[in-house]
Amino acid sequence: MKIQYIFPILFLVSILASCNLTQDVEIDLPDYDRQPVVECYLEPGQPYQLLLTRSFGFFAPFDTSDGQFLENVIETGATITIRHDNKTITLEEGMVFNPFTFKVFNYGSSEIVPEDFDNEFELDIVLADGETITGKTTIPVKVPLDSVVIEFESDAATDTMARALTYFTDPDPSIENRFRRQFHWNSLIDSMPQQDFLATDQFAENGRIVFGTGFDYPVGDTIYNTVFNLNRDYSDFLESVVISIQSNGNPFGQPAAIDSNLGGTADALGIFTGLSYSREMTIIEK
Repeated sequence: MKIQYIFPILFLVSILASCNLTQDVEIDLPDYDRQPVVECYLEPGQPYQLLLTRSFGFFAPFDTSDGQFLENVIETGATITIRHDNKTITLEEGMVFNPFTFKVFNYGSSEIVPEDFDNEFELDIVLADGETITGKTTIPVKVPLDSVVIEFESDAATDTMARALTYFTDPDPSIENRFRRQFHWNSLIDSMPQQDFLATDQFAENGRIVFGTGFDYPVGDTIYNTVFNLNRDYSDFLESVVISIQSNGNPFGQPAAIDSNLGGTADALGIFTGLSYSREMTIIEK
């Protein structure tokens, strides 16, 4: 560059740097219509339990003081029944914490979900305002774990770091099966899963599927391997939730819809599904 052009360029840069290039923009957002939200997981051997809440707009004020949290979120006054095999189960209103699933519900029954993988379950909800929510589902067959294999990175006596390989068999290679893999380290309650993802049986080799970890776990630690067999409705719901969370972090992205399997007049969000999984606890030993 010739020397006579340097000073004009520096002068131009200094002018641009001194300018205020920020500008506040006001955007009129449409009013958000809050929707009922249902979460109901039918797990054999567990009571019938359901969480019924109401959604909030992303930018809506959310008061958590003076007990307003429950009033803002919980949907009260609903009549809820689940029909199965010519029997009707009524879910009573009341806050319940399930110590086995670590979930909170505000409707439930002492009736136990049967281990029935053939017959359909039907949900009927009448809200306090008369709007309705409906749903149908089945409980998928549990897929047993074939084995959990612990491997060390080398055969050296001093090597204490191991990985876990979790093997199971595709229950029906003639159709697409969907699974959820969770891997917990040392606790199911006090820690987030080290792995939590969805998969299909397209990764099966000769009918077997394997999920693995890195060589990250020392001798003496406890690990929990869990494999869920998913209904397609539940798999689609989970995928849509993940996409929605990712979209919330992108100011230029379009809002993502939640893929629910609910019907009725209330335009509800959520999921009504059977829950089936196999879980194995392993203590890592040399």
